[in-house]
Amino acid sequence: MKLGTRIFVCYFLIFAVCFYYPIDWIKDNIRIRYLEGVEDPLVDQANLLAEMAGMEMEQGTFHPQQWYKIFESTAARPLAVNIYKLTKKQVDIRVYITDKTGIVIFDSESRENIGLDYSIWRDVHLTLNGQYGARSTLQDPIDPKSSVLYVAAPIRVNGELAGSLTVAKPTANINEFLISARPQITKIGALAIFAALLLSFLVSVWLTRPIQRLTQYAEDVSRGKRVAFPVLDDSEIGDMGKSFEKMQEALEGKKYVEQYVQNLTHEIKSPLSAIRGAAELLQENMEPGQRRRFLSNIHNEANRIKQIVDRMLELSSLETRRKISERENISMTSMIKTVLESKRPMLSQKKISPAINISDTIFVKGDSFLLNQAISNLLQNAIDFSPELTSIDIACQSDGKIIRLTITDCGPGIPDYAKDKIFDKFFSLQRPDTGKKSTGLGLNFVKEVAELHFGSIKLENQKHGGVKATLTLPV
Repeated sequence: MKLGTRIFVCYFLIFAVCFYYPIDWIKDNIRIRYLEGVEDPLVDQANLLAEMAGMEMEQGTFHPQQWYKIFESTAARPLAVNIYKLTKKQVDIRVYITDKTGIVIFDSESRENIGLDYSIWRDVHLTLNGQYGARSTLQDPIDPKSSVLYVAAPIRVNGELAGSLTVAKPTANINEFLISARPQITKIGALAIFAALLLSFLVSVWLTRPIQRLTQYAEDVSRGKRVAFPVLDDSEIGDMGKSFEKMQEALEGKKYVEQYVQNLTHEIKSPLSAIRGAAELLQENMEPGQRRRFLSNIHNEANRIKQIVDRMLELSSLETRRKISERENISMTSMIKTVLESKRPMLSQKKISPAINISDTIFVKGDSFLLNQAISNLLQNAIDFSPELTSIDIACQSDGKIIRLTITDCGPGIPDYAKDKIFDKFFSLQRPDTGKKSTGLGLNFVKEVAELHFGSIKLENQKHGGVKATLTLPV
């Protein structure tokens, strides 16, 4: 399992567990909280009515019939009150009064209950014994939603306990509130879990993105690609990335030096052998013309060594560069004209006519010196392999995202055996005119410049002869 998936799953499980238990507890205890909210005002009502009944009893004005009349009128009163989503249509409160022995002297529910012994009920029994009396009783034993909440208060006359007054309230309305509240709680819980899920995903992406960038960078480097070091955060991952970069630079530097020395040694060995052989022959007596020829060979081979060293220095400087520090806006038309002007003597010598098809509106951002050198190498190759009295087509097109510069010659083309080696260091083909080879570093230089500009270079044979070089650069 990937690290990002592990982080996502762990966060999700943590959020799910942390949300599930509180929400489940709220759903299970919300009825108790509603009952507590109802019981509190019932205590106030019971004590207020008990005080009123006690005062009437002290004054001798307590008449159950008068109380019946009040409750019957209240029950008959038209009522249509919207309490949030609940519509209340009648007053559903019940009040009964007992004497100090628990015998009913008033019951708003029915006059027939007068004379019954309510001392068996918990609310009356506890109140008459000086305690807080309350109970919850089902009206229908088989219906758990039919409970009624009873709260009692003592009636005192001249400071003496004279009885109890109980206020009763059905919990049917509470059930309606619960029916309305529970789906909302579930909905909020589901939304919270979904939000936690989304946040878990975002956190996992945020934590693993630097690791993914570093992994991709390592894979690109292992494939030999020239890529910029990824942007990492300031965490331990960023520190690890910096250490990784330093390690990679050290390893690449060591490997590059070894390869550089091997290649340079291999290429210089041949001209050095030629110089050594000519020098040994010059120690012998020979004709002046022959001596001049050997001296010319020594001079030519020494120049070849100098060219190889100079090119290797340029290439090594280019290969160790990771990015272009300063980019400038370069007109492709101006650059091509500058390169053509530098090659004008060679073009005139071979009577080669260049055909240019470049728009003046095409610009590229990059290093003008390096791009100039790369295009110059491509044009030099085209001139070297083009027969006399032919043409070289130079075209440049842009689709707004990439620029394609093509240089097409009329030469013999690339042999099949050389197609996979054409960009290798020191690999070179014999020039048709002289039979000599170049340093074999020009096309490798072009490849490095293209990759440094996040572009590419491709050489391909044309159907009717010649080679087309395509340099692709991002706009």
